[in-house]
Amino acid sequence: MTKMNINSEQSRIALLFLSPALLSIFVFFFIPVIAAFIISFTDFDIYSLGDYSNITFIGFKNYIRLFNDELFWVSLKNTFLFVVMAGPLSIAVSLSAAILLNSKIVKLKSLFRLSYFIPVVTTLVAVAIVWRFIYHPKFGIINYVLGLIGISPIDWLGDPNWAMPAIVLMAVWKNFGYNMIIFLAGLQNIPTHLYEAAEIEGANSFQQFKSITLPMLAPTTLFVGLITMIGFFQLFAEPYIMTQGGPLNSTISIVHYMYQEGFRWWNMGYSASIAFILFFIIFIGTLIQFKLKKNHTI
Repeated sequence: MTKMNINSEQSRIALLFLSPALLSIFVFFFIPVIAAFIISFTDFDIYSLGDYSNITFIGFKNYIRLFNDELFWVSLKNTFLFVVMAGPLSIAVSLSAAILLNSKIVKLKSLFRLSYFIPVVTTLVAVAIVWRFIYHPKFGIINYVLGLIGISPIDWLGDPNWAMPAIVLMAVWKNFGYNMIIFLAGLQNIPTHLYEAAEIEGANSFQQFKSITLPMLAPTTLFVGLITMIGFFQLFAEPYIMTQGGPLNSTISIVHYMYQEGFRWWNMGYSASIAFILFFIIFIGTLIQFKLKKNHTI
């Protein structure tokens, strides 16, 4: 049997084993995405669920309507504000925790890793409810501590100026453990002889961090930044449970707005158009991240 025949046989066997997974991806991912894209060009609503003849093709009217929808722009601004605030903070906290756990002076590293990772696997609904009590304007522990130092209580979730920072703080606490594990893996892959050589040359800890740790962690940082950006752009559960998008729409996100239009008002076509605008934004952000990674590799 020739080498070409062997490769062809191996390809057929590989395709045979992959076919169930590929079929599932096609049925449960590509078909719904294509259907949603088509729906975004229609006036699909609750009446269309009972009778598909009620569906009318309206072209780009849903997308044109978005540009004149004030609440859409508010939700988009809130989402970008959340990503800009929570993204860098989450990466900084994750990297700091990973460096701390990777240092030789810390004992019981397994216990700390478990403690920091527990919020990641904890149900978001339960976490959000607990944080609502933490932020309680009268009985919350944060306002209690502030009162001990003479600061008046803050209505964290009821004040438009504080509601988004409160959600940012909770989201960072909830998610930083996952990125910490990735950073920790990246730190452990940095050759120790680089630090030993730097110490011989007289470099202090900050110089080693700046000249060795950060450059060696650049690919890891770009990956963490990418998954963090994608996850934070899909902000929904935190404001939905904690503030319902308020006060005064100061915490409504683009996914929350999409949910309201699709499942509260049953404007499914309009909701689908919001989803694809979000997809386009995330896609552009992903391309930028890969461009940065390519330039770093070069």
